Amino acid sequence: ALSDYFRSDVDDIVGFSLVSAGLNLAPFEKSLYDLGEFHEYFLVHGLGVELAEALAEIIHKQFRIDLGILGDEKSALDDVRMQKYIGCRYSFGYPACPDLEQNRVVFDLLKPEEFGISLSETFQIDPEASTCALITAHKEAKYFQV
Repeated sequence: ALSDYFRSDVDDIVGFSLVSAGLNLAPFEKSLYDLGEFHEYFLVHGLGVELAEALAEIIHKQFRIDLGILGDEKSALDDVRMQKYIGCRYSFGYPACPDLEQNRVVFDLLKPEEFGISLSETFQIDPEASTCALITAHKEAKYFQV
């Protein structure tokens, strides 16, 4: 459980982030889809998802810099090592955190509606090219282990 990576005997730190590839991407994707331009739609959608994921990794790197838990990483943002670092980034709706309703809690903390990102009735983040995450700094944290 995620709670296993937090200490109860001292104050501990958890970071929350929400990133987006921008508010113009989803309407552009929809226009391509509506026109039947499915190849272009999938390319644009893939670009948006990858942009959001890359930004999430950069934000996580900044958390590690700020917390001083770089391990053997360089202290520069251009040395982002995808998923090879201390700590872990969890997103609700994936196997380690399956309950999408928890996105509401993060939204209540971060208030991303103020800059145009909303939550659907099924607690999914709109537009599609956004990601909401909980970040831990524990050295043994793993996203998913069997």
